[in-house]
Amino acid sequence: QVQLVESGGGLVQPGGSLTLSCAVTGSIFSVSTMGWYRQTPGNQRELVASITRGGSPNYSRSVRGRFTISRDNAKNTIWLQMSSLKSEDTAIYYCNAEGVPESLGLGYEGPEYDYWGQGTQVTVSS
Repeated sequence: QVQLVESGGGLVQPGGSLTLSCAVTGSIFSVSTMGWYRQTPGNQRELVASITRGGSPNYSRSVRGRFTISRDNAKNTIWLQMSSLKSEDTAIYYCNAEGVPESLGLGYEGPEYDYWGQGTQVTVSS
């Protein structure tokens, strides 16, 4: 079974930094785009940053210039380096990955599957 293991969440003061990590484990054949989403109570989940297998990043306007997303394809792992954190960044952060499970593998012509982590809380407060 494919699972996304997240870590790095916690409490940090405004202006501080925090780094989140997410590793894809289990019977995965291939992984393409991965990314981070966040959600606050009463709001819809929104994209924070994503990165293609080739390393091309995409950021939401609210975090551009402050956050950096990176990945290691050999380890099927991504990181989100967060700096100059604001109270508005407080949310539950979810890792996402698009890929093909091992059970399908070569010859599969359908769409990729979406996988989600369980979420990690990030709280920015004094």
